[in-house]
Amino acid sequence: MFKLNFKIALRNIWKNKTSSLINISGLAIGLAACLVLLLYVSYEWNFDKHAKDDVNIYQVMMNHKGANGQIAETGPSTANVIAPLFKQKYSWVKTAARLSWAMPFLVSGELNSYKKMGEFADPEILDIFGYTFIYGNKHTALSTPNSVIVTESTARLFFGTTDVMNRSIRFQNQLDLKITGVIKDLPPNVSRSFDYLMPWSVYESQFSWVREPNWESYSYTTLLKIDPRANVSEINASIKDLYQKNGLKLKVEPFLFQYSSLHLYGNFVNGISTGGGIEQLRLFMGLAVGILLIACVNFMNMATAKSEKRAKEVGIKKTIGASRAGLISQFLMESLVLTVLSAVMAVVLIEMCLPLFNRLLAIELNINYSSVAMWLGLVAVVLVTGLIAGSYPAFYLSSFNPVQILRKRNLGRGIFSITLRQVLVVGQFSFAVILIIATTVIYQQIQYIKNRPVGYNVNELVEVEQEGELYGKYELLKSRLLESGAVSSVLSSSSTISKELSSSSGGEWPGSSEDDKLIRFNTMATTYGFVKTTGVKLIYGRDFSPKFASDTNAILISHSAMNVMNLKNPIGQIVNHHGYKSTIVGVFEDFILGSPFESEKPLIVGFSREWSGMVTMKLNPAHPASENITAIAKIVKEINPAYPVNITFVNQLYAQKLQSQKVLGILSNFFGGLAIFISCLGLFGLASYSAEQRTKEIGVRKVLGASVSNLMGLLSFSFLKMVGVAIVIAIPVANYIMSDWLKSFEFHTSVNWVIILLAAAGTIGIALFTVSFQAYKAAKANPVDALKYE
Repeated sequence: MFKLNFKIALRNIWKNKTSSLINISGLAIGLAACLVLLLYVSYEWNFDKHAKDDVNIYQVMMNHKGANGQIAETGPSTANVIAPLFKQKYSWVKTAARLSWAMPFLVSGELNSYKKMGEFADPEILDIFGYTFIYGNKHTALSTPNSVIVTESTARLFFGTTDVMNRSIRFQNQLDLKITGVIKDLPPNVSRSFDYLMPWSVYESQFSWVREPNWESYSYTTLLKIDPRANVSEINASIKDLYQKNGLKLKVEPFLFQYSSLHLYGNFVNGISTGGGIEQLRLFMGLAVGILLIACVNFMNMATAKSEKRAKEVGIKKTIGASRAGLISQFLMESLVLTVLSAVMAVVLIEMCLPLFNRLLAIELNINYSSVAMWLGLVAVVLVTGLIAGSYPAFYLSSFNPVQILRKRNLGRGIFSITLRQVLVVGQFSFAVILIIATTVIYQQIQYIKNRPVGYNVNELVEVEQEGELYGKYELLKSRLLESGAVSSVLSSSSTISKELSSSSGGEWPGSSEDDKLIRFNTMATTYGFVKTTGVKLIYGRDFSPKFASDTNAILISHSAMNVMNLKNPIGQIVNHHGYKSTIVGVFEDFILGSPFESEKPLIVGFSREWSGMVTMKLNPAHPASENITAIAKIVKEINPAYPVNITFVNQLYAQKLQSQKVLGILSNFFGGLAIFISCLGLFGLASYSAEQRTKEIGVRKVLGASVSNLMGLLSFSFLKMVGVAIVIAIPVANYIMSDWLKSFEFHTSVNWVIILLAAAGTIGIALFTVSFQAYKAAKANPVDALKYE
């Protein structure tokens, strides 16, 4: 029976080439879209879940209390004393390790030098993450002083091979490190990625402040692997007052949070996770299922559109004894064969589109054909899709009464079948309209945030990391850059202006209370010309200037910092900042240092020549940018020849802050468009069905004098009614969903009714265009062909 049904399925597919091609194409596009979205969802869902025992790996987080007693901020960084203390004091800790943040350091091989991402960690990190070693022993690889573990790509980059054990690379042109391990490249969906890993002892030898135990310096990551039998809630309750138990008055509460959950659940309000990337993932899951269901609805519509041609076949088979179960299995077999062919086409489409998709999203998605789970998942999707798409046609066609069929009675006028088909079309177009509105609102929100004033000259600034000779020869660098005419202003600072990197509490100012010491301020250290170079708007006072010797002990504060300090006349006021008494010489407008989606935190900018790390330059607009960059690169290389020159545009750094929303915009636009296209295929199928069922009616009307335009209006009106109903249903749903989504942003636009009206008009226009072809074809047909057998 299986073989017979398979042959019949192939014969019918070949006989009805056009409809089969539309069916296969529509289903293939739906399957491809669904599978790509599921690939992306899988990529995000498996972030940081590559370790063997990832469910027991936890990161120590810190809740910082504010003056009102509420948790003002939750941070991922801890003090350097936490990991050793936890390991020593708590039996539920199996392994503990400290990690630095991965940073680009200069590394030199035998023939070449590159700036690659390096990270420092305690040797126990190898027990926590379980990297796959190609060479070396994970139990001893980081135990040797001045050792280093490299990835296979890094080994090949420097030596042309992965067999590099006991060879050396030079770190920062200062220290030779012996390679004691080579590991496989880390997957792209990990939060902590590096090119080489160095032991904590090297970190301490290179930076003296790392050696000093400090409870208040939150500059490190602490990871733990805990006993699987431990109760995390009880652990968090027991370590909540850790700082107080160790004689510290700081109102900081450490707690454990599952490391692999941080990527998707990393938003915290009052110390409690409120979600994060998981909301976006749920949206894409819904989009994947929705697109696949639309494709299945199209399949049903196209199958039932050909019911008149299959009716006699069903009638004859039933007359000679075919059972309904046998007919259902035959039609389901046809559906599954079409679905398998669609799946093959879908895989081809995915392979063609994935490189472009990866470039657009700056990620690395791929299909692992050697994975059993992948094949099982694909088979499951194909089977479910085939059964869903083929179920209605199978049960519908197999239900025909052979007497009615052979007497040529109309089969498509049943109230239930017409109603169900209309419901399906209304449902798929409702989903499509919701997608159009959602996509437009998402685009609007992204543009709203992009157009939010940054607060400084983001398009005129470039940065160079201050390393090597650039520390001691900053004044020489500055003078040569200004003499070259490539830049109009230069400053040295502790960090980039585009990112929050340092904050502090414990400040005092006139009128401050003991509780005010809990308020955390973002901090930055700069040299002369901060306002002139960055272009931040000065409200009161002045910029740092070499004309005032006292400015070496001065600070600038943001407007929000002035409000937090409640200073009416801030200029000249004394503030205790980082343990030093400093004078406020200027107040500037808040600029976007952290997330563009949130209010700016209060910022204190102090003067310091020692606390530096970044050289920021304002390009001279009188010369082309390329000419300026060439001149800067030449000067930097002459002063600091051992290091490669890496000049970064600040506007590119700022654009990275919008990356998550950019991904959302790209995916919603692309797959929203696909949903509309697939819906139109379904509408085309329904138009074909309607025209086929009303062939004789159209013939009679033409004989009685109906014009082509009248007939087109007659055929199109019923479809446009369904689209209209879909729009009426979709608008309030879309408005509710997107209004709720916008509320998750502190700064947001609103759902514009002009957009809703345009979306409705666009949907009607697309539907009308889709139906018009089939309606015109039916209206222009020769009525003799329809009536000659009557």
